Amino acid sequence: MLTPKSSRPTPERLLDAAETLMRTTGLAAATTKAIAREAGCSEAALYKYFANKEELFVRVLMERTPNAGPLMAALLAEPGAEAGAGERGVEEGLVAIARHASLFYADAMPMAASLFADPALLARHRDGVQEIGAGPHVVLDALTGRLRRELDAGRLRADADPRAAAALLLGACFQRAFFLHFSGAHVVQPVEEFAPAVARTVWAAIR
Repeated sequence: MLTPKSSRPTPERLLDAAETLMRTTGLAAATTKAIAREAGCSEAALYKYFANKEELFVRVLMERTPNAGPLMAALLAEPGAEAGAGERGVEEGLVAIARHASLFYADAMPMAASLFADPALLARHRDGVQEIGAGPHVVLDALTGRLRRELDAGRLRADADPRAAAALLLGACFQRAFFLHFSGAHVVQPVEEFAPAVARTVWAAIR
């Protein structure tokens, strides 16, 4: 049985409202006033639970997009955590990261795209995200850290550059999401083909 909207806890109603507006009208139009109105509460109540709109955006991304949790779990996994530890395990881990990152970026891009039409709004968003210690660089930092742990475990070449490898893998995933939305699905590989190909190529350069 569905839970009546009014009986849901206020923070959940605010996240529901933020997700609805960010997906339908874009991040620029999803003001705190509009989110509070959609949630059936006051703007003051919103600030009781969330520091700013950017925190709501980050929470929606991390809690309401299906690949965010698996992506972060794969990024933070310890060396040898995957089935088939050793070099095969590293490659399998990179494939999982590429798959989840591709789908995560594809889901997140439409919500954030409207920011880039307004430089002042983009600057405010950047400041708000930094205020809560978040931002898109967190994913790059996490993958860099994971690859450094693999380097320390002796599974990468001694001269491998973990940050450059992380940037190559995630950059390809982000580009796929851009092409998917800008040009259409016919110009990108299906993610189940794309992820292993990209992961295999990066892995071949650093193994």
